[in-house]
Amino acid sequence: MNISENKNKICAVIPFYNEKSTLDKIISETLNFVDLLILVNDGSTDNWQTEIPTNEKLILISHENNLGKGAALKNGFTKSIELKTLFTITLDADLQHDPKQIPNFLNHIENYDCLIGKRETRNTQMPIHRRLSNYLTSKLLSIKTGTKILDSQSGFRAFKTNILENILPEYMGFEAESEMIVKLCKQNYKLGFISIPTIYGNDNSKMKAIPTILGFTKVLIKS
Repeated sequence: MNISENKNKICAVIPFYNEKSTLDKIISETLNFVDLLILVNDGSTDNWQTEIPTNEKLILISHENNLGKGAALKNGFTKSIELKTLFTITLDADLQHDPKQIPNFLNHIENYDCLIGKRETRNTQMPIHRRLSNYLTSKLLSIKTGTKILDSQSGFRAFKTNILENILPEYMGFEAESEMIVKLCKQNYKLGFISIPTIYGNDNSKMKAIPTILGFTKVLIKS
């Protein structure tokens, strides 16, 4: 496909669940760097509709109930594939990922099939339990895949859209992001990492420890 002929070559997918306070900012800033923005509302109940602007570059997918981040990503990816975009970027809605980094991903993605944003964990505001969790899951995934995984839990990622159909997640929760890493490595896609700022405010992560650990364990065993 000729890049110049594809008006929708750069697509961002942002799943969200009860993120009303940050939606307006993440949407407006992301739209500066992409041709399309696919928002996936995963069953939010916080009157989020008032924060969604009318914009021809914006596509909204809504789940009636909260299905999980993996399900939201899968539906966003499927839409990006359907629209025949060239690159698909994923970032979270809580402003822990700075959309200004998108050009940096795009400047390097040509050499990879997937780029994952690597956060600095030392001397940052990242909570200690999140640092430990990321270290352990990254280490275990490195052993599982035979590839050095530098940040397994980062949701700031860039993909060449043409590979997504082969690595779509089957798990519905946060473990889907680890599942996709395993699928990338098993199919010998080129995976790389790029440094991104570590942005943390209040640790209001929707990642629940026990379900996430159980899901991650399933990924390690079954994938």
